[in-house]
Parts: sequence; structure tokens; C-alpha cells
Amino acid sequence: MHLSDFKALTFDCYGTLIDWESGMAQALKPLTSQVKASLDRDRILEAHARHESAQQIQTPTMKYSELLAVVYKRLAEEWGVTAGWDECLAYGASIKDWSAFADSAEALAYLKRHYKLVILSNVDNASFAHSNKKLGVSFDAIFTAEDIGSYKPSSRNFDYMLEKLGHLGLGKHDILHTAESLFHDHAPANRHGLASCWIYRRHDQQGFGATINPGAIPRHNFRFNSMADLAAAHRKEIGG
Repeated sequence: MHLSDFKALTFDCYGTLIDWESGMAQALKPLTSQVKASLDRDRILEAHARHESAQQIQTPTMKYSELLAVVYKRLAEEWGVTAGWDECLAYGASIKDWSAFADSAEALAYLKRHYKLVILSNVDNASFAHSNKKLGVSFDAIFTAEDIGSYKPSSRNFDYMLEKLGHLGLGKHDILHTAESLFHDHAPANRHGLASCWIYRRHDQQGFGATINPGAIPRHNFRFNSMADLAAAHRKEIGG
């Protein structure tokens, strides 16, 4: 199997292209600064992942920015600190401030010359519009949790994407699903018979950060530590 075998790259955004863990850690400071117990970054992110995943199951049609406000409230309760609803909403609105990884825009600009680029993200449309500006590329299709009415790893999200991409003339064999999260993306990609590429942003860190532990590591066909590494491998493969 070669990278050049595919016609489309379908991307998770947050954790793969946008540095959501740094964005979360920064935006949670008004809350975490009140906690008396020692909370390192990984403990904060793991608690966030737990509450976020549970809320996504309970309220699958809730917009992601609003869902994050509820997560903030749940974290305040767990850590025994006070958070007003305005503060919770401010956290939900912080998505617009989350930075892209330093290599994302350049890698996407290169890959755009060789593939159709597609977003499949657990986000709402307004929040993604802010992130899209940071990524600097025009995606060929954007599928959000708000569009679909559920959150990955639900099979509904992948079913929706595959149906819509079918109308663009793309079948499963044309698609390489490209993502960091084993839980949200690679496990359901396996179930849907999609080839996948793991962008292992946390390769130099322990644990799974802001995503749930997937248990057994799902199958993946390629693994790179960054988007820059993916672009470089493609360039080498085609002799560019």
C-alpha cells in the first residue's frame, strides 16, 4: 500500500491539525488555578476526555461549543471549585482561539495539490470556520457533528461521510482517513473498512491525553509523528 494509492484524505481536525490540548489547557486555567490539589496537564486532559465523551453520548445533537460549556461545569464540580455559567460559556467559545499545529497549514497546502481534502470533525460549523482560517486551505468537503447529529466514534458519522463522498465519486478504496485519535477515528475507520493514517502527535508523551483510551490499538496502515512527516513521505514516494 502506498500513500499515492488514494484520491482523498479525510481528516479529523482537533488533535490532528489544531492543537486542541494546548488550547484546552490554556482556556481551563481560570478553573484549574482554583484547584488546591496538584493537577498535571495529563490529569486535566484525561478528566476532560471522560466528561466530554460521556456528554457526547448523552446529548449527541448538542453543538460542540455548548457541550464544552457543560464539560467545564462537570470539571468544576469534580474538582470542587466554583464556575458561573458565563465562565462555562466562555470556555465553549475558546475553540476560536485554539492554534493550529505549526506544520498543519504548509502540509495541507502541499497535500491539496495531490488529494481532495475532507474534514470529519466533532465540532460545530461556526467553531470550525475559525479553525479553518488558521489552516489556510479550502477543503473539498466539511462534515461536522452539528451536520450529522452525533459525535465520533459513532458509526453514523462515518456512514454520513461515506454517503456524501460517494456523490463526489469517491469510494472507500479512494479514502485514507488521517487522524490522531485512535478512539474517535481509527477504531471506527477499522469498522468501516477504511485505510487509515495515524498522525501520532503524542508520540513523545504518555497516555492518550484528551481522548479516551481505545483499549487495543486499532489497525492503521501508516504512522507519522506530524503532518510535516506525512507530506515529506508523500513527496519522497512520488519523487517530488
